[in-house]
Amino acid sequence: MQIVHDIDRPPRQSAASRSRPARRWDPKTAVEAYGMLAPSIIGFAVFLVVPILVVVALSFFDWNFLSDPEFTGLENYRELAGDERALQSIGNTFYYVLLNIPAQTVLALLLALALNAKIKARGAFRVIYVLPWMAMPVALGVIWRWLFDPMNGGLNRFLELFGIDGAAWLTDTNWAMPVIASVNIWQYTGYTMLFFLAGLQAIPGQLYEAANVDGASKAHQFFRITLPLLRPAMLFVLITSVIGSFQVFDTIHVMTAGGPDGATATLNYQIYLESFTQRNAGYASMLAVLLFAIIAAITLAQVLFFRKRTVYDFS
Repeated sequence: MQIVHDIDRPPRQSAASRSRPARRWDPKTAVEAYGMLAPSIIGFAVFLVVPILVVVALSFFDWNFLSDPEFTGLENYRELAGDERALQSIGNTFYYVLLNIPAQTVLALLLALALNAKIKARGAFRVIYVLPWMAMPVALGVIWRWLFDPMNGGLNRFLELFGIDGAAWLTDTNWAMPVIASVNIWQYTGYTMLFFLAGLQAIPGQLYEAANVDGASKAHQFFRITLPLLRPAMLFVLITSVIGSFQVFDTIHVMTAGGPDGATATLNYQIYLESFTQRNAGYASMLAVLLFAIIAAITLAQVLFFRKRTVYDFS
C-alpha cells in the first residue's frame, strides 16, 4: 500500500476543460478586479513594502533622530563584527528558538493527538488549552515574573514546602532564557495545537482502516500516515512559530529587560535598545535588516524542504 503526497503536482484536467476555449481579455472586468484589489495592494505597499525599503536605506546612514542622517555606507555592517552585545543577541535568539520550537511543536502535536481521540469533554479541553494564547503577553509577563521571583515568588515558596531551595530564576544567566522560553511554550502550545488538530481531522479515516487490515501497528500508522499527511499543517506551524520566536519582545521586556548581563537580550530586543535607548537608528536598522534576512532564509529553507515529493510505503 502506497500513499503519494505531492502538493506540487497540478490537478488533472478533464476532457471538457481541455477543449474549452481560453477566455479573452476583458478590460472592463480587469479594471473592476484591480479596483477591488487596490485597497489591499495600497495598504500592503504603504504599511509593509515602503517601511522595509526605508529601514534598508537607513541601515547605510548614521542617524540619532535629532540631526540630519549622515551617509556612512557599509560602516554599520562592518561595526557588527566587533559588537559583542549584538553578536550575543544573535546567539541568544537562536538559543531561544531552539528551546522554544521543538518543545512547543512536540507538545502541541501530542495534545492534538489526545484531543482528536473520542474522549469526554474534549471541546472544553480545547478551549482551556487555547486560553493562554488569548491573554495579553504583557499581563502574563507580570504574573510570571512574580511567580519566578527568587525571594517572594510563588514557585520558590512552593518548593520550600518540600525543603528545596529554588534557583534565582530570572537573575541567573543559566536559567533566565529557559524560563522565558517556558513561558512562551505555555502560552502558545494550545494555539499551535489547533492547527495540528485541524490537520488530523482532515486525514481520511479509510487510510487507518486499510492500515489496520494490513496489520500495521499504531506507531507504524503514526509515522507512515499521520506525520506525512500533516505536512501542510507542520509547514504552517513551523514557519509562523519560527517567525514569532525570532520576533519575541514583550515577555523579555517585562520579565528581564534583556538581563541578566544581556543573557535574554534577543536580536529583536537589541534593535529596541539601539533605537530608543542609544538613539542609533542607522545601526538599529542594520540589525533589523539582518533579522529580516535570517527569518527569510530560514522560511525559504523550510518551504523548499516541505515541497519535496515523498513516497510512503506501508508494505
